[in-house]
Amino acid sequence: MRRLLIVFAITAGLMMLIFRYAGWYADTSALPRYCADPRAAIGYVEDILTNPNPVGDARKRPYLVAAKLIFLVPQQSGESTPDYLQRLERVISEKCATRY
Repeated sequence: MRRLLIVFAITAGLMMLIFRYAGWYADTSALPRYCADPRAAIGYVEDILTNPNPVGDARKRPYLVAAKLIFLVPQQSGESTPDYLQRLERVISEKCATRY
């Protein structure tokens, strides 16, 4: 029983460290990448959320980058697409303002 508690404590500690590192990485490295052209990234996110086939014949890379942004700042339950896009723009502008 004692070994099980030790394994549980170590696993819980590692999970806490991983989540803390993921949050730090998102704030310091991943989100500031969108500072160069936030409007374009938000446009791609809007295409992904509203179009059944957003890419079409266009290049796929910008859409993959926008999908990462959706992962970093997920849409909340019950949040409309326009509200989400406004919140996404606020989050990006806050991260860019603190960086520059």
